[in-house]
Amino acid sequence: MTAVRAAALLASPIDIGREQAAREAARELSGAGYQHEPLFDRLQREISQFLGDLMSGGGTGVGGVTSLVVIAVVLAVLAVLLLWALRRFSRDPRTESGAVFGQRERTAAEHRAEAERLAAEGSWAGAIQERLRAIARELEERAIVGPMPGRTAVELAEVAGQALPPHAADLRAAARLFDDVTYGGLGGTREGYLSLTALDERLRSARASVDA
Repeated sequence: MTAVRAAALLASPIDIGREQAAREAARELSGAGYQHEPLFDRLQREISQFLGDLMSGGGTGVGGVTSLVVIAVVLAVLAVLLLWALRRFSRDPRTESGAVFGQRERTAAEHRAEAERLAAEGSWAGAIQERLRAIARELEERAIVGPMPGRTAVELAEVAGQALPPHAADLRAAARLFDDVTYGGLGGTREGYLSLTALDERLRSARASVDA
């Protein structure tokens, strides 16, 4: 028995009693066919019914105007969601994950001072991040490496290692440490921060390779 038959019971001219007809309709609607209806099909059916009810005003009168307003609002919301999704997926992925620098631009001295402040608080992960940013900005300010928005720590180590071959291995280790505390979920340590501090000091007095 289908929903049509259940509805027919309620409107049946046979004198079986309104309460009995209601019980029959409820029993049919609670059958296995309705209880096991897939969620997607149910949502599709309810949305179709909702839109059909909106359009039942025929586009005229108060009901028709209200339907048009509701449909316009729904379309506007969908358009906003679509634009948001397009903007999100069109961003350079390196600015979302892996980039050394954040949105705010600071000098090497500012990054270095922030690293020391975080280290004094025992925030080793943040101190490691800021110390590597100080190294990267120092190399850019000295024109050892060229500025490149969205550069990752690994890319920095590769480019800087070519310009400063004696420090290439230490730069790669620093890049791995930065990625571990930033994207790997690992906590920073005092020893890790001190290793970057020592590398920062060595690089400040290093000279770029003539070949590079």
